[in-house]
Amino acid sequence: MTGTRNTLKILFLSILICLLFLLNLLAGSVAIPFSEVFSILAGNPTDNTAWKYIVLESRFPQAITAAIAGSSLAVTGLLLQTAFRNPLAGPGIFGVNTGAALGVAIVMMSFGGTLAAGDISLNGFVAVIAAALLGAFAVIALILGVSNVVRSNTMLLIVGIMIGYLASSAISLLNFFSTSEGVHAYTIWGMGTFSSVSREAILPFSICCLSGLAGSLMLIKPLNSLLLGENYARNLGISPMKIRTILLLITGWLTAIVTAYCGPVGFIGLAVPHIARLLFKTDNHLTLLPATIIAGAVIALLCNLICVIPGNNGIIPLSAVTPLIGAPVIIYIIIKNPSRN
Repeated sequence: MTGTRNTLKILFLSILICLLFLLNLLAGSVAIPFSEVFSILAGNPTDNTAWKYIVLESRFPQAITAAIAGSSLAVTGLLLQTAFRNPLAGPGIFGVNTGAALGVAIVMMSFGGTLAAGDISLNGFVAVIAAALLGAFAVIALILGVSNVVRSNTMLLIVGIMIGYLASSAISLLNFFSTSEGVHAYTIWGMGTFSSVSREAILPFSICCLSGLAGSLMLIKPLNSLLLGENYARNLGISPMKIRTILLLITGWLTAIVTAYCGPVGFIGLAVPHIARLLFKTDNHLTLLPATIIAGAVIALLCNLICVIPGNNGIIPLSAVTPLIGAPVIIYIIIKNPSRN
């Protein structure tokens, strides 16, 4: 019976993804009839080239980006919460988001968008991606190093928060000493948006994120063993340190890719795993991990839809919308289970 209910819930969330995806194609400053949107997606010729450009070059890539980015960030939160057995763990709390943002800030505000090492020089968006990866993995390396000394998961969480504060302080200093052009570019990027991935960039973005999601799905058994404690995992022949390292590497990879393309997106990684737990009432990752992936896409598409609702009045920054959905969920979890926090 439980399996049937979970299947129905998965089906409902999948239908919700399709509905929200369609609404993302229809919503915006330009009203395009549903029949025209469907015709354009089907590849039929149209007399209105502006509508075709809006749907294929703007709204469709934006919706795809939102769904994939939301799933990726949601999975990073679930991996961290399982690895450190803390319901408040997430890429933002552990400073991984901020580390990636610091890498981007250094490139934008100190090096003028260029990253060079010896004879290798990276420019433009490639430099931003490389900087985000370096920043995220630097934080991951710090957390791994500290985890060898500090065994308490709560203390590790506090260390992660402090790392985030240090990175934020460094970003503030870069803002102070940077040029107005660098500050402006970073400020726009820092607002977060799913619209920055072009149609041509969808394929590499999708491959990078889906590879991380596939890696997480291969770790369902080790994730379940960690829930029962490190001693239980060792009895099954699973090294907790090795699994935790792999989880952190996947988290760093997904966080860096999404942050580089979309800017710092908060609360999705922290809140969505709890939404999936509330809906499916299970900690079994065989159900919870796929549910989190689907729920992440739903929440991200909903946030993106809210961002474009003003229409001609502009687009709401993504960083202003995600806390509206994520923060109440976290407050509810803390109030409901005070003894676990």
